[in-house]
Amino acid sequence: MTNGDGHSPNGSLIIEATDVVKTYDTGKIEVRALRGVSLSVRRGEMVAIMGPSGCGKTTLLNCLSGLDAIDAGRVLIEGVDINTLSDNKKSEYRARRMGFVFQFYNLLPVLSAVENVELPLLVAGVPAKVARERSIAALARVHLEERAPHRPAELSGGQRQRVTIARSLVNNPAIVWADEPTGDLDSENAQEIIDLMVELNGAQNLTFVIVTHAREVAQRTDRIIQMVDGHIVDEQATVRGQKRFNLAMV
Repeated sequence: MTNGDGHSPNGSLIIEATDVVKTYDTGKIEVRALRGVSLSVRRGEMVAIMGPSGCGKTTLLNCLSGLDAIDAGRVLIEGVDINTLSDNKKSEYRARRMGFVFQFYNLLPVLSAVENVELPLLVAGVPAKVARERSIAALARVHLEERAPHRPAELSGGQRQRVTIARSLVNNPAIVWADEPTGDLDSENAQEIIDLMVELNGAQNLTFVIVTHAREVAQRTDRIIQMVDGHIVDEQATVRGQKRFNLAMV
């Protein structure tokens, strides 16, 4: 269901994936990474995707976000079938409506925190003054504006990940995709990052799809999706999710 501008109204589905298939052909072997995966996510929901290494978690995130093309099935984001878009249109859509957070921060070491955050805006042609203002605001959203002039080497691991989250928020996205966002952090910094994501989700109704091995991260979301061998084998609402969305335990 969408409204007139193609965006789902609050509380409706923001992600609808149906029978998604993805196969990687190395020339020597075919790897069936996704085997007919179907999944829906509500606007404002936090979803964790879990499972053993090689089960297809990251492939699913990449296919849902349009980073990887799919071989069969359909993915709707805010009612838009992203696999019907050209590469340029898909990139433009991601730049406008999506943010990405990865395990390794992908920050440029020669740039300050604010310069790292504003870089995607400058690449997109946003005027420098506007980009700087929006980047400072994004750092403020993650409680790091006082560290804006510092380079990554001068920041803790948790602070570097907060800069990455600020960069993912600078375009005011509808969805943030996070692939092992706490995987390179100690327990204290990991707790800080999941606290921040929960805070942003609650305050701004941001949708989060999080790939994680960490049960303590998954339990802070609304729903946990378990994958094995390219299939979703279980979905379970957390206590938080039941309260927020009236979800039944599966």
